[in-house]
Amino acid sequence: MGKRLNLQLELTGLPRIAISLPAVEQELVRELACRAPLDGRLAFAQTFAHAVVCTCWRARQMPAGPAPLPETLGIAALSTEARSGAERFGEAAAEYDARSLARFIGEIYTTALPAPYRAAHGIFYTPPELAERLLTMAEEAGVSWRSARVLDPACGGGAFLLPVARRMADALAGTEPAFILQQISARLRGVDVDPFGAWLAQAMIEMMLRDLASAARKSVPQVVEARDSLALSLAAEPVYDLVIGNPPYGRTSLSVERRGQFARSLHGHANLYGLFTDAALRWVKPGGVIGYVTPTSMLSGLYYKSLRALLVTEATPLAVDFVGERDGVFTDVLQETMLATYRRGVAARGGSVGFIAVGSQGSRYRKAGKIALPSRPEAPWLLPRSADQARFVRRLGSMPYRLAHYGYGVSTGPLVWNRFKTQFRREKVPGAYPVIWAESVTADGRFLWRSEKRNHAPWFVADRPKDDWLIVDRPCVLLQRTTAKEQSRRLIAAELPVEFIRRHKGVAIENHLNMVRALGPDPKLPPAVIAALLNSGVVDEAFRCINGSVAVSAFELEELPLPSPPVLDKLRKLLDASASREKIEAVISAAYKRTDAAGAA
Repeated sequence: MGKRLNLQLELTGLPRIAISLPAVEQELVRELACRAPLDGRLAFAQTFAHAVVCTCWRARQMPAGPAPLPETLGIAALSTEARSGAERFGEAAAEYDARSLARFIGEIYTTALPAPYRAAHGIFYTPPELAERLLTMAEEAGVSWRSARVLDPACGGGAFLLPVARRMADALAGTEPAFILQQISARLRGVDVDPFGAWLAQAMIEMMLRDLASAARKSVPQVVEARDSLALSLAAEPVYDLVIGNPPYGRTSLSVERRGQFARSLHGHANLYGLFTDAALRWVKPGGVIGYVTPTSMLSGLYYKSLRALLVTEATPLAVDFVGERDGVFTDVLQETMLATYRRGVAARGGSVGFIAVGSQGSRYRKAGKIALPSRPEAPWLLPRSADQARFVRRLGSMPYRLAHYGYGVSTGPLVWNRFKTQFRREKVPGAYPVIWAESVTADGRFLWRSEKRNHAPWFVADRPKDDWLIVDRPCVLLQRTTAKEQSRRLIAAELPVEFIRRHKGVAIENHLNMVRALGPDPKLPPAVIAALLNSGVVDEAFRCINGSVAVSAFELEELPLPSPPVLDKLRKLLDASASREKIEAVISAAYKRTDAAGAA
């Protein structure tokens, strides 16, 4: 359970504008939640956060308490210690500005949630800085707060609803308070599948608009509904000028009926945020704007090829902003993230790319060029990932050659460890083949057969011919399948030596490696040339402009722009002459016209 925490912590010393709940307070909330019975963790999270809201409500001297919790929610009996902690959090929350108040209480709630429930519902609330930036992007797209009808279909604790309501009120300043409330009631809607999240968002709206409601002598309108947004009618006449939010992320299983509803945007596994993107195209009016916070995986992943094609056809992007950091922006999330706006039914040309960095001193934004969509709608979107890459990305878009042009394709290592546990051996026995794990590809691009990590047995016993498909007996280039953008290189490759294959009459390659293999018996280039290309700094940079996740996928590798045949022939001759790495890098960089860092537009 960990050390016992001091509930006398001076919470009121927290900053009034917070990016996220500070680490010490997160630990306190987790400690209290862990003391609740496992089957009561959800009820504890909801009851504890409710107690925080009620304390904050009293501290702000609100005229009446918040609405009762929905009857469907379980109520937990809080211990004296938990009650004391909730009161201290509530008193601290009362000192926050409106946008940070929802963030602060939302973090308390999500931190206390049981991890399976949080993951299943995608409950990760948006930092105020990102919400503000996305709303600014919506304004730049022409959204008018004086008239726009706005939907947040996954409103969570109200990260977008609050600033939208404030913008609507500010746009109507000088009119009667009752009219302003009526306009907010008529034009703003939030929906969330989590009933407590919906309750919390409405409570935050009521807290923010209390002065306006008091002046109007009316109650704050109900703008939030607890239900599954994806169950909303997709065939009804679209009424919204703006659909905005941070939809849940995560792979999901679909009923036959729902898969049929979203068939146009699906390719293989479904992800919740892809469904919400498709649905937004049906909720928003022609000419209306969609503004979403999503993972960057949709830019290049194979499973999103149909979604990309749909967007290119129906709502091309107006702007894409990459979030500079992964750690510390969304609590407990290391997903690469972007903000994007689209306009339905209008073919956009030359939308902007930018970067937003969120830190303790606020957020910083920098523009970095234009969006250039590929000629094939389903292909990955090539976008600059740093401020100096605009010219470089334009060059990538003009390069027509791919691995297939040189006779190579990419597949995943066929050996899935946990499906063949009984066939691994620590010692060589008859019928055993060497297992090639990802650790055999070194960071500097060499092949070094090893199995030093825990559970990495060096030998695999194949039952042939039944297991023939698991044994690789042809030359290939091995490439690690999982790398992070923080690493110095995303592409880490090594040629699997022909001599090693011949000595053992084949190898078993584990599925944390990609195999770049010749498609026929006579490829145009030897594997060594492919390995040198993939290990070069400029090709690594090109891959980062395609990739949107920690996975190095076969689909992305096969879409990677490569130099023309004369360049690769020159590269082959350099390798035959054992040229230095510097000379090899220079030839490849020149092919991409990336000989220095001056790539800005």
